[in-house]
Amino acid sequence: MSNFERIVPALAKALEKRGYSELTPVQKAVLELGQADALVSAQTGSGKTVAFGLAMAPTLLSGAERFDAASAPLALAVAPTRELALQVTRELEWLYELTGATVASCVGGMDMRTERRALERGAHIVVGTPGRLRDHITRNSLDMSALRAVVLDEADEMLDLGFREDLEFILDAAPADRRTLMFSATVPRSIATLAQGYQRDAVRISAAGEEKQHLDIEYRALSVAQADRENAIINVLRYYEAKNALVFCNTRAAVNHLTARFNNRNFSVVALSGELSQNERSHALQAMRDGRAKVCIATDVAARGIDLPNLDLVVHADLPTNPETLLHRSGRTGRAGRKGVSALIVPGSARRRAERLLQSAGLKATWASPPSADEVIKRDDERILADAAFDEPVKDDERAFIEALLAKHGAEQVAAAFVRQCRASRSAPEDLMDVAPFTPSRERPAGEKFAPRDEAPSRRDDFGASVWFSLSVGRRQNAEPRWLIPMLCRAGSISKREIGAIKMQPEETFVQISADWAERFSAAIGPDRKLQGNIVVKRLDGTPDLSRAGYQPPSPDKKPHRGKAPFDPNAPKRKFEKRAPAAADQRPAAAHEAKPWAKKPGKPKFDNAGPPEHKKTKKRPS
Repeated sequence: MSNFERIVPALAKALEKRGYSELTPVQKAVLELGQADALVSAQTGSGKTVAFGLAMAPTLLSGAERFDAASAPLALAVAPTRELALQVTRELEWLYELTGATVASCVGGMDMRTERRALERGAHIVVGTPGRLRDHITRNSLDMSALRAVVLDEADEMLDLGFREDLEFILDAAPADRRTLMFSATVPRSIATLAQGYQRDAVRISAAGEEKQHLDIEYRALSVAQADRENAIINVLRYYEAKNALVFCNTRAAVNHLTARFNNRNFSVVALSGELSQNERSHALQAMRDGRAKVCIATDVAARGIDLPNLDLVVHADLPTNPETLLHRSGRTGRAGRKGVSALIVPGSARRRAERLLQSAGLKATWASPPSADEVIKRDDERILADAAFDEPVKDDERAFIEALLAKHGAEQVAAAFVRQCRASRSAPEDLMDVAPFTPSRERPAGEKFAPRDEAPSRRDDFGASVWFSLSVGRRQNAEPRWLIPMLCRAGSISKREIGAIKMQPEETFVQISADWAERFSAAIGPDRKLQGNIVVKRLDGTPDLSRAGYQPPSPDKKPHRGKAPFDPNAPKRKFEKRAPAAADQRPAAAHEAKPWAKKPGKPKFDNAGPPEHKKTKKRPS
């Protein structure tokens, strides 16, 4: 007897066979729908695929235990990405296995002729992406006349990706009396408008307890120096040694760069981005599932719909652009009761943005430094000591060789060789720069948009104890604080809060560094005392003497700019009179040398000693 009430018996048996003991909140909620349309908001990882499978089963089976022979599809499920569509197909196959259902997929990147033949043979449920489904409808290879239910999975994501027109085309092509189920992580105005136009008296469901999804995820925000971003990711991967890890980047170029870097560091890594073909993406995910690869570097195309069974770690190499993306990325781990870690790599310039991102998502993260090289090695040693191989008894066929090995090399040498082999099989950890741990600002009270900044004030009169440094670059080399400050922070392992006044001279620049950070700044620069572009750094004793630094105060008798007299508000207004130009032999020598041409009011006219007059030329046809 099934333990699941109000569920179609065949589906209840499939759930028990799959190991389900209890339904999630969203799965329980859809059982109350009956034959009504629904607009369901539930976070990723809350069991939405099984939920809409349970919701549409009574409509499709109409009281029967099994389906009749397949012909025109009875249900259509639309998903935003190829990966999610294929995952939904797999989920519905095992859920409807005992009903005799045929599930077909229609996704971009696959052979359309193969899909057309599958549709011609008949299918009870079709799962696809918007663009490919529209193509099949346009080519009359997908018969929509018998549809009883249409499901839009991740509807908000499909609208964000620009599929509104395709969705409206598909819904218009479906019978008017079908059921329409929309599942979305959020319900913005665009989703509400779509639901209002294509649903009838829809039941609004906000899955209770959907926020509990992220309770199994440990969020860690790791403060790093800008130059150490990639090294920090390497140490995080090495420290956790997850069976499956997912590293998110914002661009394809970043994915390609990290993939090449991690391959060189002996990581078993695959890439996943929109530029890959469907076959390449399927092979990458299969390599993660069967253990041939442990690290997947991906763009946000992988944030939706990918379910890797042993994904324990998510690393945000680039900060996500909004809270929703952060939740969807992190939701790849901590699923179905498993624990997971979501690590944000936060360079100094992005600390405040990361804090606001976490606050907007309603998440609390532990701010810390990434694992150091010593911490990674210590963790490796702990894993070696805890290896289950040490608990297995010595086998009879091994004893003779073990005794010979110990007799020849001794126990200490054998143990040393074993440790070396274990460490050689792993990538060496990176030595990271010391960065001061970030302390988040106070939590914002109700009604306040963002927590106030606690950065150092713009005025540095009360900077406190400090040490002055001289840089061998000044105004004549186009030095500017906007590129000097990031360079100092990156090379000196400091933040802009440790930088005080900056006094720029023609040939050098004086920088004020907090006394508590001066030694660390000097050590980070190194013994050559050079920054980017061979800029030499010197530590000064005391305050710089600007009078000896090449600074020249303005001369009181300096000629006004462009020969104009200084402005005097009390001087009477003068009228300019047109005068005849002086003869060449009557001009002052200095003026003749400085100005080889005579100037008249209006257009300048060159004399014989100056450059020739510009001649008007005909404009060339473009």
